[in-house]
Amino acid sequence: SRAILARRISIWNFFLTCCLQVASMTLATGKISTAAQLVQEDEFQRMIQPGRNKLDKLMGKLPKGQESPFGDFPPDFARPPLSSRLAATGASAVLTPRPRRDETMKPTPRGSKETPRGNATPRSMPATPRSTDGYGLAPPKAGAYRRRPIEPSEFRRFYDRNDLPIQIVHAGTQNRIGWKVDVEKLDYHHYLPIFFDGVREKEEPYRFLAVEGVHNLLEKGAAKILPVVPQLVIPLKKALNTRDSEVIVTALKVIQTLVLSAEMVGEALVPYYRQILPILNMYKSSTSNTFDKMDYGQRKRKDIGALIDETLEILETHGGEDAFINIKYMIPTYESCMSA
Repeated sequence: SRAILARRISIWNFFLTCCLQVASMTLATGKISTAAQLVQEDEFQRMIQPGRNKLDKLMGKLPKGQESPFGDFPPDFARPPLSSRLAATGASAVLTPRPRRDETMKPTPRGSKETPRGNATPRSMPATPRSTDGYGLAPPKAGAYRRRPIEPSEFRRFYDRNDLPIQIVHAGTQNRIGWKVDVEKLDYHHYLPIFFDGVREKEEPYRFLAVEGVHNLLEKGAAKILPVVPQLVIPLKKALNTRDSEVIVTALKVIQTLVLSAEMVGEALVPYYRQILPILNMYKSSTSNTFDKMDYGQRKRKDIGALIDETLEILETHGGEDAFINIKYMIPTYESCMSA
């Protein structure tokens, strides 16, 4: 029993030593970055929903990569059918056969006097309104909140051609981005819009490098950021228009970092509110209601509604005197956070 107790104590000491080492490394490098947090969330989602990204690619929601390390196969190459590729991802619901409508399927009569069953009296309810074909189809959905297909970004194209001076540095607690040149010597008019265009990516390593690169460029950009603001509006608009919750959350965090990165950037964004704020108006009320439950994921800042309110307050605070009236014009339900 003493040997077993001693072994347990040694294992416990080893565990505590490892925890202290990880904690010291985390404190030395600072808190986990936004890009590293996205990588960790992907690993968690992969355990819950395996094959999710592969299914999105087959359904056209995500851009497809090359078919091989040497490029795509020739057009006349025999590819497996879509049904077998969907079956490989476990998408059984997509492959479930559905009955076809034919003349043998008749609608259930409504509003007619039927034979009473037992002591029940016949109902005199009015007939349920149905469509002309008699099947009672509901009107089609507008699809305003439906996810849009994500097109390949310029960042993906430049990274695949090895035209970006970056690489991944694998560390103990989280990965970092390694710059082959000094960040302060880069041409921001050329590189910053490319990195912003990669914010809408959902596949690694493109998303990690784009998001981490954006934060590094904004951190060390200073006066170089303000002249490039007009070129950043279109990439941000494309990211928000994907209607993808993960991409919208990442884009909102990037907008906050952009406004707080240098002076006058918030005022420079005011003329472009008509391109950025319509999507924020749609998702402003998308706040998760947990009732009396505890939300342990608040530190991840994934609530779109709360994140939009925080972003609008930052835009108003740093946007000058014309910021509130322009925000109010695009989002009528917004109330000013500035004291009168």
